[in-house]
Parts: sequence; structure tokens; C-alpha cells
Amino acid sequence: MLAIGQQARQAARAMLRATGAQKADALLAMAQLLAEQRNDLQITNKIDLDAGRTRNLEPALLDRLTLSDRTIDLMIEGLRQIAAMPDPIGSLTAATVRPNGMQVGQMRVPLGVIGIIYESRPNVTIDAAALCLKSGNAAVLRGGSEAIHSNLALGNIVQQGLAAAGLPANAIQVIDTPDRAAVGHLITMTEHIDVIIPRGGKSLIKRLAAEARVPMIKHLDGNCHVYIDDHADLEQAATIAFNAKTYRYGVCGAMETLLVHTAVAKAVLPELAHRLITHGVELRGCERVQKIIPQALAATDEDWGTEYLGPILAIKVVDSIDDAIAHIERWGSSHTDAIVTQHIASAQQFQREVDSSSVLVNLPTCFADGFEYGLGAEIGISTNRLHARGPVGLEGLTTLKWVLHGNGQTRG
Repeated sequence: MLAIGQQARQAARAMLRATGAQKADALLAMAQLLAEQRNDLQITNKIDLDAGRTRNLEPALLDRLTLSDRTIDLMIEGLRQIAAMPDPIGSLTAATVRPNGMQVGQMRVPLGVIGIIYESRPNVTIDAAALCLKSGNAAVLRGGSEAIHSNLALGNIVQQGLAAAGLPANAIQVIDTPDRAAVGHLITMTEHIDVIIPRGGKSLIKRLAAEARVPMIKHLDGNCHVYIDDHADLEQAATIAFNAKTYRYGVCGAMETLLVHTAVAKAVLPELAHRLITHGVELRGCERVQKIIPQALAATDEDWGTEYLGPILAIKVVDSIDDAIAHIERWGSSHTDAIVTQHIASAQQFQREVDSSSVLVNLPTCFADGFEYGLGAEIGISTNRLHARGPVGLEGLTTLKWVLHGNGQTRG
């Protein structure tokens, strides 16, 4: 691990000289290699799948582990899209001129060496490599043991693409051991790793948050809320709430709690509940909800604080927007929350006072995604306040340094 860290740091220095054209060429070469080596990749992937079945992995986990034709096509398309995006590195803010004539500005630069720890999905190897490369960083990738053969094969393609563009192959390294001790070293190598980005379940992120000495960009929970205001268009509200819950249960932006103003609860909940129950969603509600929806089970405090990641929804009737905001403050995870309203003042209050990384008006929470935000792709979602917040795209993998220009001025 020490050798990997040293190689990554050397590669990060070399990447400071990489041109935008080189990075684009490397990404396009990777896309071509993926297409050419599709069959070999799927043969290698079958080794991981067979091992997973022997270990009785859940069907959903096996699905995430599979490098299907569609998954490979999406990786190829993602590489091409990122290659076409503007290079963020070296861009300058508008300079200000000080009274002595000195010009002061800022330049966007890479973070340095990024360690990425992820589970299950081998396509993350390509996504992470592409974003780190485009943003001028070196990266050390550690995927889950269940995908080790697939990850190493994809890592080899990444390094071939780098070499084809004249960039250091060690700019992207995939750790080749499933030993958990490797993760322990990675998250404490402060001399060689500048930031850790975890992509995985709550148990992984809890462990890393407790043990890491390297700064992390992370979110632990996605306990997301939709609040239907008393000024909402109720047809629109029902559509938004249904989509927020059922688009995909397992995404971190899925709605887990629905808050409804008491003035509209009886008008909106019966039909919405019917749609959700018909779709297979179990409802849990407060006493007022149970009077409106007889099928709803009684909600407990545990329900308000739970990220279900499945077909379960907690529902609460509130007396005001202030009560809705207070509930989100008490039980939310600072990830993504939404209000449905036609009242401008309510929308403004909600966006100002709800302290989450994304706050939406008249949109479902499942829009919390870097691609949907126009970032092209994302490395993850951050509920940190420093240095990146919300979906982390290319710009989130960079920082700024001050650059000054003068003409011989001296400080007197």
C-alpha cells in the first residue's frame, strides 16, 4: 500500500502537466478498448458472478455485479461524454486589480490523489477513473472483493488508455487484494492520499468515518422528505410524491417520509395511498394519517429516522410549514428534501431554512443525481459542508489556488 501511495503521488505530479487533449484521448481510448474487449470482460465477470452465487449473494447484489451489454454500453457512453466535457483544470476566475496594480485571481487545480472505496458495482471502476482523470487527479481504487476480477480487468483497460495518451499508467491504480487491511492502510495514508470518497452501504461508511485520518467526501444516510404544502397543486403533488418514492427504491434520493399539511391531507392522501399500495408500498403513518388511510400501520420514532431503501413509506400530517421544517431538522440526514407548493414565500422559506445539500421545489427528491444536475456524471453525493456538497462532479474533484500577477511591486 505504501508503494501504491508513492506511485500515485508521483503520478499526480505528472498529471499537472497533462493537457486537455491528452485526457480526452485517454478517455476515448478506454471507450474503444471496452468495446473491443467486451467478450473478454464478460468472461472475467462470470468468474465473479459464479463465486457470488456460490456465496449465496442476494439477487439484487448479483444484478449490480453483472457487466451486461447495457452496462458496458453505458460505460462507453459515459467515457465519451466526459471526454467531451470542458476541462476544468487551469481555468481562471476574473482577476481583481489592487490599488498598487497587482492582479489577484484564482486557478482551478486538482485535489491531488483520491482514494475511492466502493462495493458491488464494477462499473464504478470506469466512472471513478474517468472523473478523476478528467479533473487531473490520480486515484487509488478499492472495489469490493465480490468484484475483484472484474475490477482488475477494467483497471487494466484504464491503464492501457492512459498509456496510449502518453499519461502515467499509475495515475489510476486498482488495489489487487481483497484483504480488508488494505482499506485500513488507505484511509490513514495522509502523506500520499488527499481525500477518500466511499461509495457503499451504511456499515462501510460508518467504519471509514470512525477510522479514517484522511479527509472524506461522504454521506451516511439519504433520509429524504417531500412536504406537500397547503398551497400545493394536489394533482402535481401526488405525481411528485409517487415518483419520489417509486422511481427506484434503492437510490439515496428516494423519498422515505412524506409530510402533508393538515389542510390538504384528506384531499390528497386517499388517492395517493391507493396508488402507492397498488404499487406494493407499505405505508406507516401518524395517528392522523391512520384515520385517513386505514391500511397504514402505526409509525414510530424509528420510522421517522429510517432510510428504508425499499417499498416502505412513512407519512405524517403537519400543521404548518414550520412544523414540516422542524420535522426535517429533527429526523433528516441533510441529503435531499423537497416542497410542493404554488406559494412563492413558502418555497423561499423552505429552501432558505432546510439545511440539506439539495432542496427542491415542485420536483421529486430522486432528481438528486449529478447527471440530472448537468454535471455530466458524479462520483457520489456529499452531505459535508467542506469542501463539496451535493452531487460531486468534475468541479467537486478540484480546488482553487490563488494566482497573482505583478510588475515588480514591493510591499512597503
